[in-house]
Amino acid sequence: MLVLAAGSALAATAAPAPAPTKSAITAATVTTQLPRGVVPTHYDLAFTPDADALTFTASVRIDIDVAAPTRTITLQAADLTFAKAEIAGPGGAKGGVAKVSVDAEAQTATFTFDKPVAKGAHVLAIDYSGKIYKQAAGLFALDYDTDQGKKRALYTQFENSDARRFIPSWDEPFFKATYDVQVTVPTGQMAIGNMPISKTQDLGGGKSKVTFATSPKMSTYLLFFGLGDFDRATAKVGDVEMGVITKKGDLAKADFALKSSGPILQWYNDYFGVPYPLPKLDHIAAPGQSQFFSAMENWGAIFYFEYALLEDPAISTQADRQNIYTTVAHEMAHQWFGDLVTMSWWDDLWLNEGFASWMEGRAAERFHPEWNSQLSAVGGREYAMGLDSLSTTHPVVQHVETVDQASQAFDGITYQKGEAVIRMLEAYVGHEAWRDGVRRYIKANAHGSTQTDDLWREVEAAAGTPITAIAHDFTLQPGIPLITVEAGACAAGKTPVALTQGEFSRDKPGKTPLAWRVPVSAQVAGSSSVSKTLVEGGKGSLSVDGCGPVIVNAGQAGYFRTLYAPKAFAGVTASFAKLPAIDQLGVISDAWALGLNGQQAVTDALDLAVAAPADADPQVWGKIAGILTNVDAMYDSAPADRAAFRKLAIARLSPVFQQVGWTAKAGEPAPVANLRATLLGALSTLGDPAVIAEAKRRYAADKTDPTAVPGPLRKAILASVGRNADAAAWDALRAQAQPEKTPLIRDELYSQLAAARDPALAAKALDLALTDEPGETLSANMISTVAKLHPDMAFDFAVAHKDAVNAKVDAASRTKFIPGLAKGSADPAMIGKVTAYAAANLPAGSRGEADKSVASITDRIKTRKAALPQITAWAAKKGG
Repeated sequence: MLVLAAGSALAATAAPAPAPTKSAITAATVTTQLPRGVVPTHYDLAFTPDADALTFTASVRIDIDVAAPTRTITLQAADLTFAKAEIAGPGGAKGGVAKVSVDAEAQTATFTFDKPVAKGAHVLAIDYSGKIYKQAAGLFALDYDTDQGKKRALYTQFENSDARRFIPSWDEPFFKATYDVQVTVPTGQMAIGNMPISKTQDLGGGKSKVTFATSPKMSTYLLFFGLGDFDRATAKVGDVEMGVITKKGDLAKADFALKSSGPILQWYNDYFGVPYPLPKLDHIAAPGQSQFFSAMENWGAIFYFEYALLEDPAISTQADRQNIYTTVAHEMAHQWFGDLVTMSWWDDLWLNEGFASWMEGRAAERFHPEWNSQLSAVGGREYAMGLDSLSTTHPVVQHVETVDQASQAFDGITYQKGEAVIRMLEAYVGHEAWRDGVRRYIKANAHGSTQTDDLWREVEAAAGTPITAIAHDFTLQPGIPLITVEAGACAAGKTPVALTQGEFSRDKPGKTPLAWRVPVSAQVAGSSSVSKTLVEGGKGSLSVDGCGPVIVNAGQAGYFRTLYAPKAFAGVTASFAKLPAIDQLGVISDAWALGLNGQQAVTDALDLAVAAPADADPQVWGKIAGILTNVDAMYDSAPADRAAFRKLAIARLSPVFQQVGWTAKAGEPAPVANLRATLLGALSTLGDPAVIAEAKRRYAADKTDPTAVPGPLRKAILASVGRNADAAAWDALRAQAQPEKTPLIRDELYSQLAAARDPALAAKALDLALTDEPGETLSANMISTVAKLHPDMAFDFAVAHKDAVNAKVDAASRTKFIPGLAKGSADPAMIGKVTAYAAANLPAGSRGEADKSVASITDRIKTRKAALPQITAWAAKKGG
């Protein structure tokens, strides 16, 4: 799954849960896992959806193995109504009708029989009915406009724990089973499942019965169904039929995704050492949005919201194109890491998501080197460190007890820190050894369930290098190592370097640091020779070839912060312009984070921004633009100081934007196209009057001049107009949005209505979000967009309209959405508000997002108080 942020003879039969290993982080607390005494082996499901009534009826026959006689069988179920349940033994022997009791809070249904069900194989048959939702959970409906009127399509979303809303089941990743699925649908509509259709029968009366081929063993959360007026295009890749499915008329927009998928599949087959095992793999695009995810790795039937899969020349950017590619690569990687081999429980979710995040980058580097994608890994690592440096963080492998906690586990620690740790360990053992270990892991566990230590064991065996202890340090405990660097005098062509390990923490600066074994690489600036060591016991040293400034974490594979002694940092600053782009990103990122934390001058990063050469990599300039706009946001309550800083920031970015220009040049590199949009957004945010005026001019000219708003710049221009809108411009954007039929364009227009800097217009956007006008799934996005500039307003509004807002949010996001709106606040009063909201509305074990918001607000207040005086003095000096 990509979050806003994934048949063989070797198939493992259901068995008692494996003995816990260190990676499981077992605790004395009890999880919501079902007992292992009864396990499913096969589901035979038949159902009939009623899209108009938003209901469905169904019957399921579940083959089960009973380990010991029992009068009760408990499985997971939510929002289901049971009509009948009975059990049959081997050969169809009658076992009796069950009494059904439902525990809505625990999301379980218990079937009780008059006589004990004997040990052995049985069939549990259940007739039931359920709801079709309007947010992305369980079986859900998405409405969209067409020239022929409104249409409705159906899809399913089951990760992490929503298959129970569609089928009473053992809805946990450990319980793998095969599936036969049969559905009665309106004749002429396309039905989609994990497997190809094996039979279609016309029932008359406008109905048809569609039967899908039997699936391989898989977890419940990977089951998929879709239904609607769709188009499908295919391409053969070896024995696999690769497909893209869109609403009618949109196939051309999926062409890039389809063409990209074939080479990725062939490479993954080789990399993982096990060929993709299903006969088809569809990429399915759906209108709408979710606050929880953008794509989902259902086996053989990957679901995407349209913005994550479709490329529309009227509005899509180069960044969109790259995001489409990496999202496709991410979800396809899950077909092995997650689908073929699945974590036993949500504790090890990172085995799915960290690996898919790492593999998407590897695919982009292999097939699109022109994107310079390895630099993006630094940004991902920085995002993870932003979370990992607060006390509300958690280990990569974490103990999960409840459905809510499983939902909250889909975060930057699981994804981006997981990816960063993999990159570090891969660099430590070598690319080939790492790949061989992954191949061993996949082959050994195909169609089974695993825990993290199963992976470390196979990598160690392949590499012949012990990594488990290092891996445990970075996955079983939270936090970020801090490596302090002291470089000695060069002698005989060697520079000695002393390394000390501490811990980088933003809200517990005096805490006793945790201990890590840290792989560290270093090189003299400009040298090709890299020295490596493992810092253990808090100390380490290196002898680096060459004389000159030493760059620690050269190549940026390590997951740690680097703090240079002042003299050493002065040398790094002097050589900054000559460093490889990836090290420029690493150095400036560390300097900025350490500066905000008071561990070095906060203006050191700003000095690096000034020292950056005009021809620096576009992603380096993107980082600089991000730092400057970040500082700008700190000046919310100091308009005079903000004006002085803006003058300096605009002067720094404007020459680069002028060099890039408003108009794309023939053959320009993809990163330059991304930089154009980034700088346009940054300068608009900084209040550059020239950029804002030109964006408004182009927007006004769009109706008569087809060149005024080129597709790749449409989003950036709309963002500038929306952010700086007055009442008349806001009304014009809304008037443009109301009749728009293309969801990608329509959603962008409504999102920009919510991005207004003017508080009065932001309040209008909040009111609009709770009407039917934007569409059922866009409302939450509008509220969260308002929160980017007006977090206090958005939070207060959401609390005041709690029930209406929660109705617009998918089930997996409800414990996260409202408290998460406040995280951008710098008002001390907001801490009490968030705490009070959590206490009144969230179970004690489901307050992780509220805790993160409180930590973020507290840190922001502290940081602004400490950093702004230094930055203001620096800006005055530079301006003078």
